[in-house]
Amino acid sequence: MFTAEFLLTSLVVVLIPGTGVIYTVSIGLAQGRRAGVFAAFGCTLGIVPHLLATVLGLAAILHTSALAFQTLKIAGVVYLLYLALATWRDRSGFAVQPVESRQAVLGLVTRGVLRTS
Repeated sequence: MFTAEFLLTSLVVVLIPGTGVIYTVSIGLAQGRRAGVFAAFGCTLGIVPHLLATVLGLAAILHTSALAFQTLKIAGVVYLLYLALATWRDRSGFAVQPVESRQAVLGLVTRGVLRTS
């Protein structure tokens, strides 16, 4: 049965664009349709590692092994705390940089993969 909380959360998750969408749209606006297509292709390739983990049974292993799941959760928390601390210590100001010149196709795809991984 669907609850109101579940439906509201699902709506929010669906409506908010992720980093891959923002990357693809910004590349498309800055460098044209062709570059946007390659950026979208790279973002789609970034999903492949998650798909492979699912197919190879990583989710089943984490479901059956409480120790493995707890270890993964703790590693994730430590990483997020590291990112928060590094962001907090960063004293550099926000700087708007000029638009880069046209990037190579491989660069667009690579950055797309890294944005969604």
